[in-house]
Amino acid sequence: MISCTEFIPAYSEFFSWLDRHDGPQAVTDFWEYLSDHFLDNLRDLAAAKGLAGCYEYWSHTLNEEAADFVMTLDEDKGVFSIDMKACPSKGRLLQLSQMKPYANYCGHCDLLYRRVLEPLGFIYEYDMSGIDEARCRLSIRRSQ
Repeated sequence: MISCTEFIPAYSEFFSWLDRHDGPQAVTDFWEYLSDHFLDNLRDLAAAKGLAGCYEYWSHTLNEEAADFVMTLDEDKGVFSIDMKACPSKGRLLQLSQMKPYANYCGHCDLLYRRVLEPLGFIYEYDMSGIDEARCRLSIRRSQ
């Protein structure tokens, strides 16, 4: 069976191709389509269980990807966070010498999940300052 991480270079190349042929808005449109049509599981969990639903969703997906991360759920403070220590997707792209990763590759994580969670009333913050080292931080809070 092929692991989901085997498709990472193909995703990056597709984003690059789409950007070259139709511009960056086409990439954004594609990510919006994915968010709107394929993330019902996150939408349903977050709507039903709040931050605990976010924790449940990412517990499954990040472990499936074999990511190196720390998740924290603090219901009292109304905060769920993911500290990505080593993103398997970006890490894989950074190791490849035969291709240049799509410049805004990590932007899909921001757009896909923000688009699902903000309409549900969550405050979504994504720190991409460490993406050149395959690190990032996601914080989701209940709105007051």
